[in-house]
Amino acid sequence: MKKNKRRKEQSETKPNPPPLGNEHFMNGTGTGEGDVQDTNTEYTEVSLDSLDLQVKEILSPQSKALGLSNGSETTEVDGLQGIPLCSCRMETPKEDEVTATAGDRCMAVESTDQELSWCTTEVIKYELMRPSNKVRHLVLCEDHRGKMVKHQCCPGCGYFCTAGTFMECQPESSISHRFHKPCATQVNNASYCPHCGEEISKAKEVTIAKADTTSTVCTVADAPTEDVPTEGQADTTTESDFTAEKSADDSKTDVPAPQSCEVSEAHAAGKSPVLSQGPVKETLESALLALDAEKPKKLRFHPKQLYFSARQGELQKVLMMLVDGIDPNFKMEQHGKRTPLHAAAEMGHTDICHLLVQAGANLDNCSEDQRTPLMDAAENNHLETVKYLVKAGALLDPKDAEGSTCLHLAAKKGHYDMVKYLLTSDQMDVSCQDDGGWTPMIWATEYKHVELVKLLHSSGADLNVRDNEENICLHWAAFAGSVEIAEILLASKCDLKAVNIHGDSPLHIAARENRYECVTLFLDHGAEVNLKNKEGETPLECCSPNSQVWTVLKKSSNSSEKPKKEEVVMNSFFLRDISRGYENIPIPCINGEDSEPCPINYKYISQNCVTSPLNVDRNITHLQYCVCIDDCSSSNCMCSQLSMRCWYDKSGRLLPEFNMVEPPLIFECNHACSCWRNCRNRVVQNGLKVRLQLFRTKNMGWGVRSLQEIPMGTFVCEYAGELISDTEADVREDDTYLFDLDNKDGEVYCIDARFYGNISRFINHLCEPNLLPVRVFMSHQDLRFPRIAFFSSRQIHAGEQIGFDYGDRFWDIKSKLFSCRCGSPKCKHPVMKVTPQCQPATPTEVPQENGLPDTSSTTTHSLC
Repeated sequence: MKKNKRRKEQSETKPNPPPLGNEHFMNGTGTGEGDVQDTNTEYTEVSLDSLDLQVKEILSPQSKALGLSNGSETTEVDGLQGIPLCSCRMETPKEDEVTATAGDRCMAVESTDQELSWCTTEVIKYELMRPSNKVRHLVLCEDHRGKMVKHQCCPGCGYFCTAGTFMECQPESSISHRFHKPCATQVNNASYCPHCGEEISKAKEVTIAKADTTSTVCTVADAPTEDVPTEGQADTTTESDFTAEKSADDSKTDVPAPQSCEVSEAHAAGKSPVLSQGPVKETLESALLALDAEKPKKLRFHPKQLYFSARQGELQKVLMMLVDGIDPNFKMEQHGKRTPLHAAAEMGHTDICHLLVQAGANLDNCSEDQRTPLMDAAENNHLETVKYLVKAGALLDPKDAEGSTCLHLAAKKGHYDMVKYLLTSDQMDVSCQDDGGWTPMIWATEYKHVELVKLLHSSGADLNVRDNEENICLHWAAFAGSVEIAEILLASKCDLKAVNIHGDSPLHIAARENRYECVTLFLDHGAEVNLKNKEGETPLECCSPNSQVWTVLKKSSNSSEKPKKEEVVMNSFFLRDISRGYENIPIPCINGEDSEPCPINYKYISQNCVTSPLNVDRNITHLQYCVCIDDCSSSNCMCSQLSMRCWYDKSGRLLPEFNMVEPPLIFECNHACSCWRNCRNRVVQNGLKVRLQLFRTKNMGWGVRSLQEIPMGTFVCEYAGELISDTEADVREDDTYLFDLDNKDGEVYCIDARFYGNISRFINHLCEPNLLPVRVFMSHQDLRFPRIAFFSSRQIHAGEQIGFDYGDRFWDIKSKLFSCRCGSPKCKHPVMKVTPQCQPATPTEVPQENGLPDTSSTTTHSLC
């Protein structure tokens, strides 16, 4: 057994990002690369690594320990070293030590036909430049400054590509980057241009003729030799010394490290989150003020830098770029359209996430595979980052391209604390299915995360949810060979006889996978050893001959009785979900009693419909509405006042004081209200939330049962059908599915679910009911047309049939034809009064005083 779509392990298969390009850097005048011919242009672009700003004293000196690099050193992330791209367009402030070393002569070294030569031109401007953070700082003449800006200096070795054979990359028609082939950037066995990060396959070899430069250059042999490196190898001695001194200077500042950032509760009211009170606010605001005051006014960065700095945890750089106006929602095309917030969340840099959010980053921005930053943080087990993003307002329930939520991703990885935290949110559905039909419980079962299975089970996870191949958790426990998980599932009454679309039971799976301990466990719990799948194979025929599993199955097969009737599972799409996707949760159909197919003689609808004009008052100006700014739980809510009060608790269940004998009308908030869509007074309009199943009963035709525990007061489903008048109902031959709306004034109306209906049309009568019908208004307030909502009148257990009392008037008429078959010891109608001939088990309904219809199957069976 294997899954149709096995999710790729993101952390293992995600390619490392290619080097960052800066070919789009702008010069000080805001023009592009083609405007740099004038070598007298005053370039004010400055390397972040060499900026001597007060921010370094404001931010924590411990930032390096946290992965926040402030120097020229780069941080290694997932095997990818810091991006060694050129900074040819940048200048740095004057450094006395380097200037003294240069004297008044240019420090450029030219590569001409594989020979090196010094430039002896006198310099005019003493600001430093360097082609890469791997190469020493240089004082250059105007000619070499212009060549540097044109990317004609190799970032790997620091030599100017004057004449000879070089590689030339042209990311745009007006831009060319020169470098030596051995100096290309190597990442994961791939080569990239050290200037812009383009793949080297896009570059070409060029040969540049030697120019007459005898008046401006001398050979290396005539020049001082102390600082001349060998061609093809970068000189990092001076840079290392410079970095060491710089780090020593930085270490003099002793400022507390930034703490985790908080977001005010104002965000819940629709406002943007703000920096919390405390040291963090003061620290970050001081840094922002310092940056704003000291930042060179014409400093330019490429948006790509923000992504990589966010990923590598470079807090200072992120601050600089955000102050400079870089878009925090910039999407990296080469990285699946992920944003800087994705990068920071994936690596768990909570402080950077906070900065990005404050700068306007979209919390729920989706990447190409529909991943949100919260998903990346949850999958990589960054709990503090997840807590911050959730508090900032990130949604917990979005799904990625494969239908997985944060809970799926965390459960698959086995992140116990992460799953425990996610389950504390009301937004999180513990039994949510992805595109393969797999729940977090199924993922945790397959990967044998035992403690996680216990946690999910205690949180109400549905153990009998079927995936797209109709496997339940027990199938996956057998597949994984986890006896401990299988014992937990069996103790919770997980169906050992459940078969998938191939007819395989958990015993078939355990036998095929040679899981001896699981096989013996299943046999001890009464698994049917002679049950055949659709290929006609028994579990014995699925395992390897003469194996240990084969031996125990052979012994059990010889001593077993005649196998019981196999349960037939409906396996087409429409039978896996009779609602055809119209409900929030699929409703499967199963028949373990006979060969009767799933009913299809009606049209499934999720809300009431009309086939003739009824003049329902839907005028929005006629609606009474609230202007609440809270969750509509206060007594000031106009909608709650119409209902006498808000009858829902924060979990959406009826309050304990709700009158279950004579339920009041409930007026939910509507589309004219000022409150939010997720306010407390909106429950029925949110649709089906519990897992139900249509199944074939032993003696009551089709029925409905719950696949999960349902607490008392929970909305279960709505009785939906065709709205018709009482006059129309009188002329219809089949009155099986009529539900009287019980309106007292004027014309009487009812709901007929015969031709148009939902799952509730199959709910049977129970003398000890567990459902209560309540009249609810939401999209309109026309009292003639309430919607009928069923709420649980007590605790409903997983696997229990749901039903309601059809009423005494119903049985006064129908008891002459058949008796009640609810099976309750308190059954009020057990005696058949008249049986003149074979009568249909399905009653023919007439409206009764409490408006409760019979909704059993239209299929008839003989009572003889």
